[in-house]
Amino acid sequence: MKIDRIPFTEIPQFSKRDVAYATGSEDLVPFRKYPVTLDAFAQVMQDKDADDTDRELLVGELERQFADLPEFDAVSGAVQHLRSRNAYTVITAHQPSLFFGPLYFVLKICSAINLARQLNERYPDKRIVPVFICGGEDHDFEEVNHLQVYGNRIEWEDKQGGPVSAYTTDTLGDALAQLKDILGDRETAVTIYDKIERSFRQHDHYGAATVALVHELFGPHGLVTVDMSRPAFKAAFRPIMEREIFESVSQPLIEQAQKKLEGIGYSGQAHAREINLFYLTPNRRDRLVRDGDGFRVLDTDKTFTQQELRKELEEHPERFSPNVVMRPLFEELIFPNLAYIGGGGELAYWLERKEQFKEFGINFPMLIRRNSVLWIDKGNQKKLEKLDLDYRKLFHESDLIIRDYVAEQSENELSLADELEQLEALFQGIAKKAEEIDPTLAKAVLGEHARQAKSVENLEGRLRRTEKQRFETSMNQIRGLRDKLFPDNGMQERYDSFLNFYLQEGDAFFEVLIEHLDPLQEGLVVIRP
Repeated sequence: MKIDRIPFTEIPQFSKRDVAYATGSEDLVPFRKYPVTLDAFAQVMQDKDADDTDRELLVGELERQFADLPEFDAVSGAVQHLRSRNAYTVITAHQPSLFFGPLYFVLKICSAINLARQLNERYPDKRIVPVFICGGEDHDFEEVNHLQVYGNRIEWEDKQGGPVSAYTTDTLGDALAQLKDILGDRETAVTIYDKIERSFRQHDHYGAATVALVHELFGPHGLVTVDMSRPAFKAAFRPIMEREIFESVSQPLIEQAQKKLEGIGYSGQAHAREINLFYLTPNRRDRLVRDGDGFRVLDTDKTFTQQELRKELEEHPERFSPNVVMRPLFEELIFPNLAYIGGGGELAYWLERKEQFKEFGINFPMLIRRNSVLWIDKGNQKKLEKLDLDYRKLFHESDLIIRDYVAEQSENELSLADELEQLEALFQGIAKKAEEIDPTLAKAVLGEHARQAKSVENLEGRLRRTEKQRFETSMNQIRGLRDKLFPDNGMQERYDSFLNFYLQEGDAFFEVLIEHLDPLQEGLVVIRP
């Protein structure tokens, strides 16, 4: 495979803030704690040691989680290493999208595995474990219930309600049947489908099934996949939740950070509330809000006095769930974590959190922009070569690509720029002579020049349109290529399923990604045959 790395500054599909952070913009330095370098991890480790992570709690819960999953030596070893103060994690996370959803679900994982390997080589006396946190309590069902495979939308229809991770899997039959039909019966398709089906048939709840599937595919690479909804983790997070409920700590700190970001041209991301926790009941996930001197669960008739709520939190911490504002604190409390790897949108949230972490006494991790990927398969590469088209052209709109392509490929001169310059010189000369006779005539001459120039421009347009007709087949191929590589005018990784590529490459697909997705290197990774 050929690997190219295109600077983010040359990718119009990425946002201003995304590019700024990924390229180390000075504007955003105050909102991070560490520079994104291998050497900086030495300081992160030292700072994280001060958090005094409860490693016995962590390892004990991981052992219980993995007891019902296939055993991989790389995972078992990693979990046991986490007992030691010389072991740390690098974390990435994602909501449990249906059958992994868009490609970047997998890209995050491969970036984390790559980074852990680099750190283990750079710091041989330490052990760095890649961790994937599978969310599910803080996401709407509509966010995760679909995916695109070869342009076919598969949708899981269900109305259970509540946290997605708690949904039962017995309504997934239709979605699995659609997937099987689309994948077909080639050997690679049958193999991956069997793994997907087994994960979702053998586990009653959707979150556990997704954890099982990630573990099945990436456990051999040493990835530790975690379900954060475990009651023991919630109990450890209880003191922070208590402060958030009764002191409303986060909202002013987040809003202050957002105001500073807005001052340098970046809009706020998270909508911080007075209380940034949900209250969970069977098939429901509702916001907890203040109600006079007490509290209530929004959209329900459930209320608490202060004393009742403290007791509820003490006895049932599992009923409380952090939203997007509190979730980073939850993760960083439980794990001896050094870095969070996320997309541009995720890091935009994290950049609002530095002072919040300081207030709660938890170390703020290194923030690393995950790798983005454009994967060009053999079929599309052949089309590019046949068209003699550089794939970099495809980052732009189809009309611009076609205009430049026709101009480059045409044997005829289509530009009338020289003629327009000559026309302007001619009329400027006439206007000068006219002004000497009667100044009002000069204006008339210039007006005539504008009309004539417009006519020439129209003629140039007709020339281009006529020439385009000769390239109709090529133009259709260009549009088709762009639609495949940039679906809906967006990034491939945000639309296509990993299955589109796995079916062609098999497990080698993951191997290539893990080898080349180095999140410490800025730029879009382009992979082509």
